[in-house]
Amino acid sequence: MNDVARQARVEFALALRRQWAGTLYPALVGQAGADPDRAAVHAAPVYPWFAWLERSAQKMLWRAVEDAVDAADAEDDLPASAPGLELNPGLRLPAWYTDVDIHIQPGGIWRADRDALVYEAGAKLVMLGENDDYAFHTLFTDTAVPDRPYERIVDLGCGFGKSTRPFKRRWPDAEVIGVDLSAPVLRLAAHRTAGLGIRYVQADAADTGLPAGSADLVTATMLVHELPPPVVAGVLAEAARVLAPGGVLRVLDFHPTGDAVRDLALVEHGDRNNEPYLPMLFDTDCLALCADAGLADARWVAFDERGAGRLETTRWPDRAEWHFPWAVLEARKPEDARV
Repeated sequence: MNDVARQARVEFALALRRQWAGTLYPALVGQAGADPDRAAVHAAPVYPWFAWLERSAQKMLWRAVEDAVDAADAEDDLPASAPGLELNPGLRLPAWYTDVDIHIQPGGIWRADRDALVYEAGAKLVMLGENDDYAFHTLFTDTAVPDRPYERIVDLGCGFGKSTRPFKRRWPDAEVIGVDLSAPVLRLAAHRTAGLGIRYVQADAADTGLPAGSADLVTATMLVHELPPPVVAGVLAEAARVLAPGGVLRVLDFHPTGDAVRDLALVEHGDRNNEPYLPMLFDTDCLALCADAGLADARWVAFDERGAGRLETTRWPDRAEWHFPWAVLEARKPEDARV
């Protein structure tokens, strides 16, 4: 298969996803009727097609991305070591992490270097092909994080650095630390950001090993919906521990919108996209967990990925097409908190 054919496969899979989001979802909303329950949504004639195409297009996209990565001869092997890269060969990966091929990516993202490269290529397409140069993550950094100096920024679940780089771009004088469980994605992150001075630490986000009270900002992007509820509690507690008094927490993830069809579609997306903990997030009171961890003023606000970014409201804009209900979890560590 030549490069043109490989690119055509990717474009075809993306076209299917756009039809799913822009055509099938509005049809599902219309057929479900006013104020529908789960039964009404499932009874809609278009629902089987909506459900089938979501999972099938995702599988198709990963196969196309895998073929493209396997055909790329220019990629060097990822470095076993690099400045700022702190791997932990003895780290035992938890079963909740290794037992699921998250996002239906075959093999997950932690077994080999190829997994990290496939993940990187696929992540650029998760926003229907509109996340080049990680504009989505930059929008979060630019609109959802208080504009003030930071000496140390900790990015939990940083992956291959897609969420970490925007922080270093905006605050070049800050020490930026990315934390992740996967050694391959951290090696890729170090490879892609060589010379930027970002530090990457292989550790559990609920047990980073970083000093207490050492960070001015702790952040996470697209992380908590991939964690079991007890781990979510542990991550928020660890964030509170690592934050210095006066430090802030900013987490970008999903939150119920109150729209019955959209919320149900997201809950069932967890099953169709191999994200089993996502439905559990809707039943997890993250605001209470923040309070239990000693954080103050915790709240969720809406986030519009089309350009506005963080919104000073809990109401999402009206949109006919399918979109993820992005939201920002905000909290702070009180100035008088003990470290």
